[in-house]
Amino acid sequence: MAKKVVATMQTGKGRHYAKVIKMVKSPKTGAYSFKEEVVHNDHVKDFFNIK
Repeated sequence: MAKKVVATMQTGKGRHYAKVIKMVKSPKTGAYSFKEEVVHNDHVKDFFNIK
């Protein structure tokens, strides 16, 4: 599925967006989980700064 997402994002207005993945540690268990979003290229740094 990732290939399809990447392929469709390379045409038209999709080039202005990026799929970002952030690893988040759970405060209760200490286990890590992943948070994924598709954000505009201007907001990538904002996504990683949010805790």
